[in-house]
Amino acid sequence: MINRPRETQYRDELLADNSVHRRYRDGREEWRRREGGTRVRWHDNQGASGTDEQLGRRIIKRLYSDGRVTYGRDIGYGRTVWDQGETMLVNRTSFGGRMGVLLGGLGLVSLAVTAAQLPPEELTPEEEEELRQQQAASQNSSGGGDAGYDGGGSSDGDADGGGDGGDWDSSDGWDSDDGGGWSDDDFG
Repeated sequence: MINRPRETQYRDELLADNSVHRRYRDGREEWRRREGGTRVRWHDNQGASGTDEQLGRRIIKRLYSDGRVTYGRDIGYGRTVWDQGETMLVNRTSFGGRMGVLLGGLGLVSLAVTAAQLPPEELTPEEEEELRQQQAASQNSSGGGDAGYDGGGSSDGDADGGGDGGDWDSSDGWDSDDGGGWSDDDFG
């Protein structure tokens, strides 16, 4: 099975208080703040809020403040798939996001999403805990973060969820590698 997801691009801006202001190309905005090593609390300009949690195997759990849960999967180059392959968020802030768009434009990276890249529709509490343990083990063995993990995005209440990541080795969790553009954004 191959899906051609709807692409939504976004850019992140690191604010002075170490939170992030995310601007989507479609006009949505989000404000994000790290809440521990694997969680980010967010709220948007459309009244939605919640937390995103980085689990193992590049899966992101989004828990809305109303109790709804959805999952996304980082598939590399600043791209995160949500909604069973219906939506792909593309991080235009990071090198990975720009590189993914460039490679896709050259036909070197398919814009299609395979069944193996889809996030789970749902997980049991036991499956989530197993993924948390895998993520913790990955962080402990590599010195921080999923080394290949490079981004996705997040959303409002219309299921345009998102997730992204980065190597979270720095003490404050936010890095800039090009002097002005911030590249290691928060997941989900």
